[in-house]
Formats: sequence, C-alpha cells, structure tokens
Amino acid sequence: MDNTQDTTIRPWGFFTNLFRKDKYLVKVIHVNPGQRLSVQSHNHRSEHWFVTEGIATVILDKKEFTLKTGDSLDIPVKSIHSLQNNTQEAVEVIEIQQGEILSEDDIIRYSDIYGRA
Repeated sequence: MDNTQDTTIRPWGFFTNLFRKDKYLVKVIHVNPGQRLSVQSHNHRSEHWFVTEGIATVILDKKEFTLKTGDSLDIPVKSIHSLQNNTQEAVEVIEIQQGEILSEDDIIRYSDIYGRA
C-alpha cells in the first residue's frame, strides 16, 4: 500500500496520485480551462471518473457526455476516450484505475493537441 501523494504537471493541468494498493490507483485530475487530455486508450486498466468540480466533456468510443459535479462514468479497458474542459472554470475528476498494470506507460495516444501522439 502506498499513500504517498505525488503531483505530475501536464500541458493541460496536473494529476496527483492519492492512493495505490495492489490493482487500484486513485488520483485527482485537474484540467485547466479550455484544455483537454489526449484521445487515448489503455490495454491493461479500466477507469472510473467522478467529477468533483466543474463541467467535463467526455468522449467515450465516439459518444459525447457532459459530466457535472457529482456525475461519474466508467471507462472500460481498450475504450478510446478523452476528457475536455470547454469552460472558463477548472475541472477536477477523481480517477480510480483498476487493472494489472497501473502505469503511465499504458497510454496509447491517437491524437493530442500538445504533439504527444
């Protein structure tokens, strides 16, 4: 079990790992106004997103969802997804990852406005 919090800065904002145990990882994702995560998938983990602040636009397998504070969505393994903040306020999401491999290396990027794909 690892309760060490570490924050990683990204072009769209930052994420902080809150808790790790066996096959679970809990993190906070903070997306700055007008920013977006890459369109991506994961081969080894599913994710559960719970919006704690703001309004998130989520693309999941070509369907668009608008998630407000208190809303949540499950991201199955290998699903193509992205999270966007199209507002002028910050978006924060609690992400719970579940799987055999919980690593930033398990990201397949299809497109990215920051040139990381």
